[in-house]
Amino acid sequence: MTDQPDKPPLYSYLWPQKLASQLILLLLIAIVVVQAVSIFMFHDERRIALVALARDSILSRAISTAGLLEETPASLHARILEANSTRYVAFWTGDVPLAPEPGKSRFEQRVQHYAAKRLGAKQTIHINLHSDEKRGPSWRDRSKAERESWRMIPKSERPRHWKRVMNKPEDLSVSIQLADGSWLNMATSYRPPPGAFVPLVVQISLMALAIIGIVAFAVRRVTRPLLNLSEAANRLGRGEDVDELPATGPKEVRAVTQAFNDMQERLTRFVRDRTRMLAAISHDLRTPITSLRLRAEFIEDDENREKMIETLDDIAAMAEAALRFAKDDARQEAAEQADLGAMLQSIADDQQDMGHACQADIDERIILTCRPLSLKRAFRNLIENGIRYGETVAVTAERQDGDVLIRIRDQGPGIPEDKLQDVFEPFVRLEESRSEETGGIGLGLAIARSIIHAHGGTINLKNADGGGLLVEITLPLGN
Repeated sequence: MTDQPDKPPLYSYLWPQKLASQLILLLLIAIVVVQAVSIFMFHDERRIALVALARDSILSRAISTAGLLEETPASLHARILEANSTRYVAFWTGDVPLAPEPGKSRFEQRVQHYAAKRLGAKQTIHINLHSDEKRGPSWRDRSKAERESWRMIPKSERPRHWKRVMNKPEDLSVSIQLADGSWLNMATSYRPPPGAFVPLVVQISLMALAIIGIVAFAVRRVTRPLLNLSEAANRLGRGEDVDELPATGPKEVRAVTQAFNDMQERLTRFVRDRTRMLAAISHDLRTPITSLRLRAEFIEDDENREKMIETLDDIAAMAEAALRFAKDDARQEAAEQADLGAMLQSIADDQQDMGHACQADIDERIILTCRPLSLKRAFRNLIENGIRYGETVAVTAERQDGDVLIRIRDQGPGIPEDKLQDVFEPFVRLEESRSEETGGIGLGLAIARSIIHAHGGTINLKNADGGGLLVEITLPLGN
């Protein structure tokens, strides 16, 4: 039973993969967190300020009203009380005080002392605070009688708009005793308006849109050259010719682009010089090999003469193979899209025409960006190698996660495990006779691996379970 691969955690699907999306998400999270903390810390500041301002204004109005009632005739008192009452404040006079006793808290006593100084020593003032700015209404913690002190007021003394004002328990009750012994009562159930939620949402939304726009512009300016660089690196890995990239974007990105251009130029020059040197050496070896072969013809000992000529022929064949490889590598074939199935099928058909058992089984149409002649040569070398040692070859190809996987299997004896990598080295052969009829000269697999690597692919050899050698080639599909 094979082990199942570990599934990635759930957050890996929710977390965006692109740099721009990650930055935008992180900044939005930061904005929301900062706004939430600010609201939590300062949401009461507006209410506190409004309550304090309203209370000071109402208390000052009560004191002024008391003074005005003392100075005006009784016939005007009703109009004065009506004029000072609002939807949140009720003024009336009566024999029963709304605040029967002075407030006992420190804050109530401080406010009463301030009001008494303004009224003068002859008048009595009772102030009961049923809420404060920070903690809000405190009448929930009081008894029902204390919460509804207005019920002690006779109905005959209650003002007309009593129900409109007292639809909620009062926040502030003030009773000022006038000179004639009656009481000026004032009650308020003022509540500040709720915080404006819609403007807050609009503010956060506008800020988020501005951040998204700025981040998208900045990230695009950074990622666009990086995407171009990634595409150019992939093309260079497949052996394609890549033009010099323009150095754009921030300073750091321009430095990376310039480093890539310099690396590409050095690699291209190195490969070109190596190829020229290999071609020159292989070409120059022709003359001394020919001269030695002519001299070998004059050796009288037949056995030694045949061995020397055979060895010289092997050297000449290796030189010619190296020269052909160098010429093909220097040809700079242009990359284009090719039908992989048709390419493999044509090689299999050629082998069948020569009487070899070779079968290509490609179920789907696979379009591959490659250098067709070079890649076809690599596949031909691998298939011919399988036919040489295994007689029967089967070829398959399938898509696999953005790549294409090609399998070439023969029915031969396979390769010892410790030799699976050695056979890719130039001029390395497992068959020691070095006869071209039995094993070639040892460049086929080296050339095939070089071509596949130049296309950005990989090649692996392994012995199949049922016998024979299995060659697995992975190539990127390209754009």
